Amino acid sequence: MKLGLETVQALASAVGNPQRTFPAIHIAGTNGKGSTAAMTEAILRAAGFHVGQYTSPHLISITERIRVDGSEIHENDFARLATAVRQSSETLVAEGKLAASPTYFEQVTMIAYLYFAERQVELAVLEVGMGGRLDATNICQPAVTAITPIGFDHQKYLGNTLAAIAGEKAGIIKPNVPVVVAPQPYEAMQTIVARAEELSAPLVSVAGESFYAEPNAGQYRLRYRTYDVQLNLRGRHQAENAMTAILIAEQLRQLGWKIDQQTIEEGLSKANWPGRLQLIESPKFSVQLLVDGAHNPSGAETLRNFLDEHYAGVPITLIFGAMADKAAIEMAKLLFPIARHVILTQVENLRAASPQSIAEQTITIRQDSICSETLAEALLEAMRITPANGLIVVCGSLYLAGELLHHLTTNVD
Repeated sequence: MKLGLETVQALASAVGNPQRTFPAIHIAGTNGKGSTAAMTEAILRAAGFHVGQYTSPHLISITERIRVDGSEIHENDFARLATAVRQSSETLVAEGKLAASPTYFEQVTMIAYLYFAERQVELAVLEVGMGGRLDATNICQPAVTAITPIGFDHQKYLGNTLAAIAGEKAGIIKPNVPVVVAPQPYEAMQTIVARAEELSAPLVSVAGESFYAEPNAGQYRLRYRTYDVQLNLRGRHQAENAMTAILIAEQLRQLGWKIDQQTIEEGLSKANWPGRLQLIESPKFSVQLLVDGAHNPSGAETLRNFLDEHYAGVPITLIFGAMADKAAIEMAKLLFPIARHVILTQVENLRAASPQSIAEQTITIRQDSICSETLAEALLEAMRITPANGLIVVCGSLYLAGELLHHLTTNVD
């Protein structure tokens, strides 16, 4: 990993600066930025726009990261553009213009920008990879920026205080470009406000709006001014993400984009974002599965609140796997106590923590955790020990969520 804009700027210049051919909605944050991007993209498509979407990480296939009008980039197009980007990267190194080849994320970002330029998208919704100020996506030309809730994650790169992390996220704010801000901790909000004022960027705060979210079978009905919409994504927190998307759309409308209330409501009612509080019901399973990509304490708290609200008293079996650099202890404190059984497993990723290491870290929280070397083994054990009225929750990492979804699609028997 290498944060900084010099390399991606050189690469962009070498391939014709495709990011300058379309305006963007640029979204940063610790949690909720993917859901907010999905909602925003769905609104824009409902309004009839030709829309690009760039998100990360992917759950199953890398082609998920790059979409136009809701459809993933075809593998052949990805391969073709990846070859062109790699060749340009090698040329820059050979000519001494770069000391080292651009990173994986920098190259994938450039593939997305080239594809959007080729497809002549009218707008692109871009999710920051990490941070914001030095993220490879931050060479885009935003019409609106947005910052979703900020919490602790990636402290090694972004800093150990909310103010420091917020400073990195606020690096996407551009002079005179409106920034929509979700509710934030005080320390983070003060940093964002200061940066917006410094750049004369109009700040639109979700916290300053009055809205109401009514629960309905795990999903929520959002009421805001004259808006009345049933959200498609689960969890009370999605009401705040939906509000952020609404305010993004309204800022675009003020800039001349034709987006009315009806299309905003239509987009929010259809938005889909797999691996986030995704409920899976299948005849092959005797119990329900809930998969959530919660991978930091803030995400774990959101998952805990959802389970407390909708599954109180239900016997829960928790399948948990995490990356070695994640705050497993803090997540365990939130999630392990509400589970009847805890099964620890290892994600298929070189950065993953082993179930034994997670068990050692969390021994004071849970002494009866079960260790399974693979997700497949963990699922079999969970099915065996979970009663018919129970719930299996798979969480701890987006990579684990992706692994589960891949397992379900490739093991249909």
